[in-house]
Amino acid sequence: MKVKLEVAVLVALAVLSITESPRAAVSPGDTITKDQADRVAELVSPGNLILVKQGMSMKIVPTERLEWPPPYKSATEKYSAQVSLAPNGTLKNYLAGLPFPLVDANDPQAALKVMWNFSYRPLYTDDAISKNVEIASFRPGSTPADPVEHFTIGNVGFYNNTGRTEVNPIPTDPEATRAGIRYRFGAYPFLEPSEMRGFGFIRYRSLDPKIEDNSWMMNPRTRHTIRASASELSDVLGIYQPGAGAGAGAATYASNLDPDSFFGFAAKIEDFNYRFLGEKPMLAVVHAENSPAKACPTDGGRTICPENWEMRQLYVIEADAKQASAISSGVSIPKRIFCIDSEGWFITASDQYDREGKLWKTIATFNAYRDRPIPDARVAIWPFKRMFQTALVDEDVGTGFSTVVRSPGVETDEHESWYINMGIATENVFNPTTMSNAAH
Repeated sequence: MKVKLEVAVLVALAVLSITESPRAAVSPGDTITKDQADRVAELVSPGNLILVKQGMSMKIVPTERLEWPPPYKSATEKYSAQVSLAPNGTLKNYLAGLPFPLVDANDPQAALKVMWNFSYRPLYTDDAISKNVEIASFRPGSTPADPVEHFTIGNVGFYNNTGRTEVNPIPTDPEATRAGIRYRFGAYPFLEPSEMRGFGFIRYRSLDPKIEDNSWMMNPRTRHTIRASASELSDVLGIYQPGAGAGAGAATYASNLDPDSFFGFAAKIEDFNYRFLGEKPMLAVVHAENSPAKACPTDGGRTICPENWEMRQLYVIEADAKQASAISSGVSIPKRIFCIDSEGWFITASDQYDREGKLWKTIATFNAYRDRPIPDARVAIWPFKRMFQTALVDEDVGTGFSTVVRSPGVETDEHESWYINMGIATENVFNPTTMSNAAH
């Protein structure tokens, strides 16, 4: 009861700070266009501000609460009191739910606790499959109907071995202790463009901080599954030359997106150092109106707009790749600054910096909170509202080249797309052999 009361007080203070903030230069009912971008200069990340200035319009709506799924909330109340940080920054005694319900901004370990909360966020705890995910790339001057490149991925999803709250085994799959695998992730098969048909990759995240991810890629040209290094997952997706090793050759298809940026950030938590930059009210999309997300007509399709943006209490965290990391020399994005929602614990924005410390790319995520992905869903219906991502924008702010991920996509008949904690995604789905078979 004490934890519940303290959380309620913190939420009330957060809402009060949002509504009374002198930075709140916008009000529900406003529509922000590129000509009014200065009004939100302090309310979005520097990178996201560039998106607004190039034409991403924003519809300002009232702030609404996000409730955690009841099983996740119960797990937090049951297990969080026993969780702590080990001297090496890893979690001790974690089973399920949010590791650290109360984060003190004055705590020297606040940034790391926020990141572990993000890592075990309430969005997708057990398993998830998103079908027919569409990825389109645009350059300045493109139109929504004429992307530079268009990809469709049959399945994107994962299976968690730890932190499980809704589908047995709960809270831990025996594979976590038997094989030390925290989760399995997969994106395959690519259905288009035709030259990439059959491409895909699978990634296993280890519980051991000293063990980097095990990854496999399916090369559609050679029809062979090859091992991929962890550093390759920090670079953009692409096809390797026939007969070459996994690290030979750069991506040959136009895309900004790298696997480490899925959902805003998907690299291993232990491979970065974190700095707490503050907690402040900012704008974010957490109650998206449109699913499928609509391509922005005022910037050539390079983002999603107009969409509902609301004032949120966000944590701002800087992440820097550890110099001692085995993959630090190959990381293409050594520094990132995240904006993380303090209720949903997902990344709403991420600014990415190159090796010279210059702002290189920016990510904006578009999230919804519903009991189904689309109004006429027949299968993907949950007994309570839950959070899920409808779109992600990853733009090179120097060139204006942008990659937009939409789930569900707009060209497919499968618009339910998200199947979360329904037992559809199993361990076998994320097996290199299964991926290879799907490619054939």
